[in-house]
Amino acid sequence: MASRLDPGPSPVPSPAASPREDLSRRGDRRHLRDQGRFHAILPEEIQWRPFSAFPPEVRLAVLVGDPAEADPYVIRVRVPKDVRLMPHRHPEDRIYTVISGVFYIGLGEVFDESKLMTFGPGSVVVLPGDQAHFHWAKSGEYVTQVTAIGPLGLSYLDPSDDPRSDGRAPEP
Repeated sequence: MASRLDPGPSPVPSPAASPREDLSRRGDRRHLRDQGRFHAILPEEIQWRPFSAFPPEVRLAVLVGDPAEADPYVIRVRVPKDVRLMPHRHPEDRIYTVISGVFYIGLGEVFDESKLMTFGPGSVVVLPGDQAHFHWAKSGEYVTQVTAIGPLGLSYLDPSDDPRSDGRAPEP
């Protein structure tokens, strides 16, 4: 079992306070949400939940921060075998770390199997914000960890691919 220690005040001087900071304090330093104390998140503690912007089989877990806020966040995404995430964009820059399985990602506005690139566990993939892309759990389930600065956004290029909508394009 992992030990959970609180190292106490930080000896490093802190920058000016931000309005989005957590209320916890260590010495003169204020911390962002979930970052004000030493802690670990063990695999058995991860809470996987559906996310309305994903197909119903896909699960998301928030590990650090709040993806709805304009602050750093870390999430994990678990996609079962054969599930496709159709072409979409995120406004935020993202860093994907492949935790398990094989991560297939393609760039472009149309799902094209020939454009898929494969990345195994330990790979780090940098995806600039607003880059159209798609995913496929082609060879089995995969888990990626996403690090970004929120708020998290996801917009499908074809509204009929968006599980949150009835498939119609938004009114102008």
